[in-house]
Amino acid sequence: MSARVGIVVTGTEVLTGRVTDRNGPWVSEQLLAMGAQVAHITICGDRPADLTAQLSFLADQGMDLIVTTGGLGPTADDLTVDTVAAFTERGVYLDTELQAHVAQIIRRWRQLRGITDPENEASRAGTRKQATIPTGAQAIPPTGTAPGVAVPASRVADGSVVPPILVLPGPPRELQAMWATALDTGPVVEALAGRTEHRQEIVRAYGLSEADLADTLRAAETDVSGFADLEITTCLRNGEVEIVTRFPESALPIYRALAAVLAEHHARQIFSTNGDTIDDQAAQLLAGHRVVTAESCTGGMIAARLTDRAGSSAYVVGGVVSYANDAKTGVLDVPATMIAEYGAVSEPVAAAMAEGALRRLDADVAISTSGIAGPGGGTELKPVGTVCFGLAIAGRPTTTRTLRFPGDRSTVRSLATTASMHILTDALRDTAVVR
Repeated sequence: MSARVGIVVTGTEVLTGRVTDRNGPWVSEQLLAMGAQVAHITICGDRPADLTAQLSFLADQGMDLIVTTGGLGPTADDLTVDTVAAFTERGVYLDTELQAHVAQIIRRWRQLRGITDPENEASRAGTRKQATIPTGAQAIPPTGTAPGVAVPASRVADGSVVPPILVLPGPPRELQAMWATALDTGPVVEALAGRTEHRQEIVRAYGLSEADLADTLRAAETDVSGFADLEITTCLRNGEVEIVTRFPESALPIYRALAAVLAEHHARQIFSTNGDTIDDQAAQLLAGHRVVTAESCTGGMIAARLTDRAGSSAYVVGGVVSYANDAKTGVLDVPATMIAEYGAVSEPVAAAMAEGALRRLDADVAISTSGIAGPGGGTELKPVGTVCFGLAIAGRPTTTRTLRFPGDRSTVRSLATTASMHILTDALRDTAVVR
């Protein structure tokens, strides 16, 4: 059986939605990759009673390890260490070596920022606070100014045993930089010693409904011997279905049987069986080419995704965002008469936008979008969510397509952007691009 882990994300700013939690999912992903089983992720504000309640809940659920994030700073609301110490019925002490290390980091930080004011008592008190840890705990050197803490399992007054608790800082950059060192601490090594090595495989499909997938999985549950050994999670995101399967190495033949069932029923929709995203595939196919975008309803989102995935904009020549008809005409050379005849949201205009971008920016691949993403602009023939796509590739006829997407402006834009990536990769995969 895998080691069970619970994660507590602390911070009133996260609880109230002012800051999006990045730590819980990141820590969970790392633990899952190691073969641990993440049972719970909870969020609580910077209140000792609420953190204590979360720790109590996770301990009662039989966790082998509890991970907390946040609340390690020098201010009054940073109370995680004191709360964990009280929960585990441990005292606290000032680690003088750690205090000197934190003080040195703060001095260096002040020098880099040109702060010349002498250190005051408030600053020294903050340093002492960050260097105070529970008795018997192992300090983890800071990657910012806040050390982490690994607290061993604790037997408390009522006779129960509290599992080891790993206390990590809140800033994601600091937490991630500290992670490898935290895994090597004695309490964490002991807690995760019983984990079972798991594999994780990801299948991605486009144009596959969750209902059809559910039917296939129900059939597989009957037809695939040992199906219960597979932990399958499905997620619909931007029109794509992600099927994540975790299993012990011994269950690899069972997973292969499941993969064969998925391929048999949904070969046309499955575009990735090795975890690659559509953005990864687009970047690979476009390597060595000059690509541009001409976007209306997607507002530059296609160009951003292509650039982000490649890690460099070397192959992305640029992009044109042309909402107004004047911009389509003046920048992309779309004839005004064409817009008047067919409308800005039309396949002829989408084709002309792609061809104009290809020509104007000296590229060999161009994709365009023109659509009605927001309320108030639709008609009976072209309702909100109608998007026309154009794809121009040097040496090949320009192709167009019209799709309709449900949802609000943001949803339509996201769905149209993902559709663009699939239109692009499908075309490049089917026929070699003429260079």
